[in-house]
Amino acid sequence: MTPLFTVNLLRVLFVTFCGVVGASISSELLDRTLPGLLVGFVFGLLVVLVDRLLKGISLRAFSSATFGLLLGLIFASLLSGSQVLRFQSETVQWSVRLGVYVVFAYFGMMLAMRSNRDEFSLIIPYVRFTRETVEHEPLLVDTSAIIDGRIAELCATGFVSRALIVPRFVLTELQALADSREPIKRERGRRGLDILNQLQRSREIELTIHESESGEGSVDDRLVRTAKLLQARLLTNDNSLCQVARLQQVGALNLNDLTRALRPIVLAGDEMELQLVKEGRDPHQAVGYLPDGTMIVINHARSLIGKTVKIVVSSTLQTAGGRLIFGELKAGADQISFVR
Repeated sequence: MTPLFTVNLLRVLFVTFCGVVGASISSELLDRTLPGLLVGFVFGLLVVLVDRLLKGISLRAFSSATFGLLLGLIFASLLSGSQVLRFQSETVQWSVRLGVYVVFAYFGMMLAMRSNRDEFSLIIPYVRFTRETVEHEPLLVDTSAIIDGRIAELCATGFVSRALIVPRFVLTELQALADSREPIKRERGRRGLDILNQLQRSREIELTIHESESGEGSVDDRLVRTAKLLQARLLTNDNSLCQVARLQQVGALNLNDLTRALRPIVLAGDEMELQLVKEGRDPHQAVGYLPDGTMIVINHARSLIGKTVKIVVSSTLQTAGGRLIFGELKAGADQISFVR
């Protein structure tokens, strides 16, 4: 039973319950059940409609609005209790009081929803809300991060939150890829679904499928809106999406940035063992790779391709395509270690 099916079932039961209650009241007052049944159904449908309109509001926003409403009503009550209107008619007093309550309630809710947690301490000086740490801050995952596959190991390390949120439209996108006629897209989609299943079975990761569709627009726009709504950070491999999210004040984590930041620092003079795998551009060069994929060009080593050799880093070069390292064979070292 999916969460969406459960929600729709609860809505149907609620509307039915309203109809039954309306019919019971109508039978007691009017000796007829049909008017009350219709009124109950209409009332239930209106409540469900309001629920649909409020589906984009989180529990945190609702709590803030309720708190602001209470403050607004308190201030309105204090103002209405004054004797400013004591010489006016009852109608004028009632109208002014109603307007004061409505205005203060509205401004109280709006100001509370726009405020952050620290600003509440100005109203309640001795109460401060606990700030969520990065470890517990949820991560909204996009399609590229799921297909990448490194997310499970990353969450298991504890460096980021283990609470993952996957929007329903991202899951729909993965399903569309898995059903694609193009082999590459189909393979990527199936890989993403397999990784989601692994995450769901993991005891260390809390995976939630978020049902909100976040309106119309592209998947990237909806991801940013959902991240704002849930006050979550976005986890992605898409550089463009990451930049757009940050421009809209949404926290975004790029797995590629993390990979680049964790690359080992290689300096001139460092010694290491390297497997030579192919020829270089020049006739005497051979090429090997570090575990993170960084290419190292070794001079005067073409005859040693297929072996693991000891080298000394001579220089490094940062290019548009990444980092390039040059090295030389270590003088006097035994270079006959064959790769098995």
